[in-house]
Amino acid sequence: MEMRRNGERYWQDHGSSLPGGEGTGMGYSGSYQWLGHRMQNITGDKGVLKEVIRDGSGETVPPDSSVLVKFSGYLEHMDRPFDTNWFKKYPKLMKLGEDITLRGLEIGLLTMRKGELARFLFKPNYAFGTLGCPPLIPPNSTVLFEVELLDFLDSAESDRFFDLPPEQQDKFPLEKIIKVAETEREFGNYLFRQTRFMDAKERYKRASSVLNRICAKETEKDKVDAARLLVFLNLSFACLKLECPERALAYGKKALELDEKNAKALFRCGQACLCLTEYERAREFLVKAQKEQPFNQDINNELKKLASCYRDYMEKEKEMCCKMFASLNSHSSKTNLEESGGAEES
Repeated sequence: MEMRRNGERYWQDHGSSLPGGEGTGMGYSGSYQWLGHRMQNITGDKGVLKEVIRDGSGETVPPDSSVLVKFSGYLEHMDRPFDTNWFKKYPKLMKLGEDITLRGLEIGLLTMRKGELARFLFKPNYAFGTLGCPPLIPPNSTVLFEVELLDFLDSAESDRFFDLPPEQQDKFPLEKIIKVAETEREFGNYLFRQTRFMDAKERYKRASSVLNRICAKETEKDKVDAARLLVFLNLSFACLKLECPERALAYGKKALELDEKNAKALFRCGQACLCLTEYERAREFLVKAQKEQPFNQDINNELKKLASCYRDYMEKEKEMCCKMFASLNSHSSKTNLEESGGAEES
């Protein structure tokens, strides 16, 4: 685990104690030996001990996954974390074995389920070893970690897939290819939530390229089209965020080819046309979207925005026409005066 000293910086900035309550990263400042008696021995040698604070749900984390976690690490008899990301708004998505290299933490995460909050004790051989990690971690230190598993992505199969040449990729069963595309889309969604729109777009495009290569049977076509629809909607939204309305409109239309009444696709197309100042087309798409979802606040707000933009546009057009005709009238009057003056002189 990278030692960023986030906890140290927090203590310097915010004082001497963390707020209490579950999930705040508040460590245990008592004896680790006493604490260990009530914890589960998950390695058999008491090297990694676990206590579940809040249960999670679903499957446990698979090996080689990428995980989204909040964590705080503590030394014995200290309530200040030596490392924490608990106060980050957007925790980093970390891959087991690459971004997370603390042996005990990786073992502990493999026992966790989504939404679970747990406390772990790691003996030195599962933590920082005989040398420690100076100056923060003394030699032969047992450390306590509190970990909340927010989410995880089983990226192992996706990683193996993209390491293969295209001819071997095409031999994968349909279900596995769709799963690979879904994993890429979920990665894109995570990046999108962090406002990393270009990176998200690249993930969505990888998912799209995989799905577009599938030659599905008629009985399997609905599954593929459902996956493609979601990717096109994501691509359209990402392009809007990247201020590329032409591409957003193109992807929105691709989504409509798969589902002509899809409210989200109609909405994205309407948004793109509004950005392009194509007000009539924008209204056409948005009215269709509203017909599908009459009480959707986003659609109704976009129609109000369209009306306001169109009104401003018409007022500017009117103002420009008035200025143009005023200029023409002025020029015409000047010409008549010159002609009139010239006639008097002759």
